[in-house]
Amino acid sequence: MFRYLLPALAGGNCAVLKHASNVTGCALAIEAAVSEAGFPESVFRVLFPTHSQVERIISMAEIRGIALTGSNEAGSIVASLAGKYIKKTVMELGGSDPLIVFSDAEILKAAEGALTGRFQNCGQSCIAAKRIIVHESVAGKFTESFVKLVSGMTVGDPSDKNVFIGPMVDKAAVEVIGRQVKDTIDLGAKLMTGGRPGIHGPAFYEPTVLTDIPPDSPAATEELFGPVAPVFTFATTDEAIAIANSSRFGLGASVWTADRKLASRVAGLLDSGTVAVNGFVRSDQALPFGGVKDSGYGRELSIEGLYEFLNIKSVAFY
Repeated sequence: MFRYLLPALAGGNCAVLKHASNVTGCALAIEAAVSEAGFPESVFRVLFPTHSQVERIISMAEIRGIALTGSNEAGSIVASLAGKYIKKTVMELGGSDPLIVFSDAEILKAAEGALTGRFQNCGQSCIAAKRIIVHESVAGKFTESFVKLVSGMTVGDPSDKNVFIGPMVDKAAVEVIGRQVKDTIDLGAKLMTGGRPGIHGPAFYEPTVLTDIPPDSPAATEELFGPVAPVFTFATTDEAIAIANSSRFGLGASVWTADRKLASRVAGLLDSGTVAVNGFVRSDQALPFGGVKDSGYGRELSIEGLYEFLNIKSVAFY
């Protein structure tokens, strides 16, 4: 939210926020923070419209642009409405980020990076490492280390600093990820660890690792928005790139290798807005952030993020 709001305010704009309906407390806290920072009340306000009222807001002449972080379904609806009323948009949507591990990578470091990259926020992150793609020569070693790390994660109350995995956003999300895992296994994938819903509570899903992923399975074709890590294998660099780019998403990607030339070449060939080398994907306020393909368009952060909320005017004297 602040990655949209701060550039908008810095550009001299006023802003309104329609937050997700299940986090109204967060919306009000953001409004209070802006007020405490000294901004006039009229500069930023939180709205609580129903879905049927959103079009009326978008259509208003005072609304000159819309920025959205959310699902592809929500993005499609909002972008369509914005197009109807000729309003600029920035869309940060879903992701199915590949994490590619080459044979010369530091395997334990890569496994630890994959652990954090995949399971941060219980796997509910747009830039989580949702597809782990490992060279066949080190796949056994990597998978053994990774499964051990995943199995050892503490699950429970996320307010406890010793807990790594908390609940998912709600029980419905557990049902979605459970269906994706079941369907992937039914198509031939192997369950290496986890796969059980509800053992710590109705909104929990056990951290899970899958291998031997069929290319037409949900783990290969859909966004896994939860604590599930599918592990793929590849034989050649071209195959790794093909697997990574086979997704309709293109938000982030990471490459693990000791060969900087290889990393640079692969990074240039990946359909992705961000590529991390020997680290998991994260956003940095100094670097523009955003996606390609079904992950959206436009950029947040850095100078490019500021320009999204400015109109460029040319003035020529002759």
